Amino acid sequence: MSEVPLTYHVPVLLDESIDGMNLKPQGVYADMTFGGGGHSKEILRRGDATIRLFSFDQDADAEKNIVNDDRFTFVRSNFRYLYNFLRYYRIDSVDGILADLGVSSHHFDDSERGFSFRFDGNLDMRMNKRAGITAADVVNTYSEERLADIFYLYGELKNSRKLATAIVKARDTKTIKTIGDFLDIVKPLFGREREKKELAKVFQALRIEVNQEMEALKEMLYTAMEVLKPGGRLVVITYHSLEDRMVKNIMKTGNIEGKAVQDFYGNIQTPFRLINNKVIVASDEEVERNPRSRSAKLRIAEKR
Repeated sequence: MSEVPLTYHVPVLLDESIDGMNLKPQGVYADMTFGGGGHSKEILRRGDATIRLFSFDQDADAEKNIVNDDRFTFVRSNFRYLYNFLRYYRIDSVDGILADLGVSSHHFDDSERGFSFRFDGNLDMRMNKRAGITAADVVNTYSEERLADIFYLYGELKNSRKLATAIVKARDTKTIKTIGDFLDIVKPLFGREREKKELAKVFQALRIEVNQEMEALKEMLYTAMEVLKPGGRLVVITYHSLEDRMVKNIMKTGNIEGKAVQDFYGNIQTPFRLINNKVIVASDEEVERNPRSRSAKLRIAEKR
């Protein structure tokens, strides 16, 4: 097996998440977010000669990190299609599913991808550069009401309506093409002391909409519930409250809304057993090495 340099990012909560997978001989595993290959490589390093690993990523750049290993299969797709590809490869069930939901440092550091307000460049934000709408499409074509909803729901921004109004007014004069164009419109709406945090929320909201992240996560979680074997592990690293709430709910209640279904005796009926009742976070040492891990939360559940 050849070693592949990590060109994307340093994997977050690596030991904790792979420990949580509880790898077994002859097990079948899925890494939903291949990226730089850090988590996948560790699964292969710890696994025996009989395991199989299917790793998903829709980003063409991730293909540069593909692992040369007979036990490994790279799936060029969004993880929302987990069920379809397992069927394609004639896999009925899996022993573990891992998903690191964070955006890699590779994306934030590439000015051409449009994920960060630190650079100027095209307002893109697509994880899959080969398909889909861009962030520029969103800000130039969505209605004022729809834009306000996106900033409120996905960015949890209190001034979402002011943002939407300013964008619609500005685009009547000039098409919004670049990050610079966009920042000229939204920056004046934030105070200097909280500007970076608020802009991060704005960009998060657009990124989630462009990539349909919440819908994709919902589909993947429900598929995981269906394809995991009894005793199989679901291991998920989240970075913001929206996705963390969804993951926590599915693990505790079996649905993303968090609606508990109880039996006659008042026991909650859920397909999962929580492995860590308290969320796992990065150590001070890891945060110092990799600031990206500061907001990471690891949740682990086992299929009953």
